[in-house]
Amino acid sequence: MSQNHFTLSFPLKSPADAKALREQLPPLMPQLFKAADTIGRIHYSRFTILDAKTLLFLGDFDGEFGELMADLAKAAGPVFDAIFTHVDNPPPSPVANNANAFVESTADHLLHAATLFSAYSDVTAKQIKAMATAADVTGAGKQLPFLVILPIKSRLAYLEVQLLLRARAHRTQKDLAAIGTPHFAQFVPLGNNRVGFFTVYDGSFDEYIADFTKYIGPVFDLVFKFTKDPPPSPCRKHLQEFIDFAAGANRAPIGFYQAYPGLTVQDIHALIADSSSRSGSDG
Repeated sequence: MSQNHFTLSFPLKSPADAKALREQLPPLMPQLFKAADTIGRIHYSRFTILDAKTLLFLGDFDGEFGELMADLAKAAGPVFDAIFTHVDNPPPSPVANNANAFVESTADHLLHAATLFSAYSDVTAKQIKAMATAADVTGAGKQLPFLVILPIKSRLAYLEVQLLLRARAHRTQKDLAAIGTPHFAQFVPLGNNRVGFFTVYDGSFDEYIADFTKYIGPVFDLVFKFTKDPPPSPCRKHLQEFIDFAAGANRAPIGFYQAYPGLTVQDIHALIADSSSRSGSDG
């Protein structure tokens, strides 16, 4: 079963609706997390307010997008009912009774990534949890989301950045793997001359950024040529400036769901290796 990513961009009715969602979403998250646990195919998810009239919902998951959205409609319908009171042209409510319309609406709001990365692309969320349970491993790591929005200088520059990111996708994936701490990562064109870089990683922010600039700084150096008010390049020689820029461009997540909290990328790789070794010896 293949892994996938979604970034859904919901247009909000007004800035007041964005403000209301900042307050109303957090209390709804336990219900969404319970639904995600029940569905069992979501690795990570989180919301964030992109701007005064846009809500983003991001997730890394197993299987097909349509099937996941149908399951979310049934398991977390009331959460989306509450969200859709603030969204322009929402699908019919209650969502749980209109799953097909919800699937079609979310497909219309789906943004497509220019670069996708997974540190363990051959295993599902259920398999990771099962391996951890079998090995009695809970993990002591801390998984964190990173949601950076890069403002691009112009429409032409925005198109050039997308071409650059797609052309460099394989190299970027190798660079991300070399860091050893990102679980999933994506560059996503967001419209209105903005590009998002979204990742889930292990450890402290400053340590992550230091490793990050060492291995993946070159792709940011390229993107920064098209970015408004970028930090100085190359990133690796201006670490503190990059840290300050990234911290300022980072958006706060709302409701960070983790299917296997505490497990680091290295924990998961060790579980996969141990499981493969045992399967081989059993054979």
